[in-house]
Amino acid sequence: MKLLTRGRRTGTGSALSERQQRLVWRMTALLLDYPTAETAGLVDQLGAATAELPDAARAPMAEFLNRFGETDPMRRASIYVETFDMQRRSSLHLTYYAYGDTRKRGMALLRFKHAYRQAGIADGDLGNSELPDYLPMVLEFAATVDHAQGERLLAEHVPVLELLRLSLEDNGSYYTGLLAAILVTLPPVNSADRRRIAQLAAEGPPDEDVGLDPFALDPMASGGTRR
Repeated sequence: MKLLTRGRRTGTGSALSERQQRLVWRMTALLLDYPTAETAGLVDQLGAATAELPDAARAPMAEFLNRFGETDPMRRASIYVETFDMQRRSSLHLTYYAYGDTRKRGMALLRFKHAYRQAGIADGDLGNSELPDYLPMVLEFAATVDHAQGERLLAEHVPVLELLRLSLEDNGSYYTGLLAAILVTLPPVNSADRRRIAQLAAEGPPDEDVGLDPFALDPMASGGTRR
């Protein structure tokens, strides 16, 4: 499979200001990571911060925060694991949808590593708990390190983000709102995206587990499991 929409998108087409984009990305980076007591303690503060967002981004964020805040902490954690760790069609790793755990995925992962390098991120700064296409990591990078490079990476993966949103919506997940808010910050889904989404949905991630050898050859490469 070819690398999604690589090279096609150069701008966002978003009506949000750069500050508003960064705010959405920073909040969703936090909220899409494993839920902790510290995160839950920020719900009111995050809710107040959404006031400066346009309704298209504010409304889904507010709905998520309300439901997240009302959920029992143990249930909150189990929902997260059930949603993102146990379902192949709701992975938070952006290249997984096109490549699964195949060798071709290694080259796609290097694109993220190269973007981080160009922004001056040192070898050990990213840690070794996640692959570089982990959505909260990409969002954090776009929000706090390099807006232009991060925006480009996210925009190139609009079909994956929309597919993830649809999968979450089908499952009735309150995490749907976070993906909806992210997509507001990026170019709208177009006809080419819809064809790609249909293809990815029909085929599913490749399940031939042959390793990530090309990625492993990279001296900055790292990966593993959350927690």
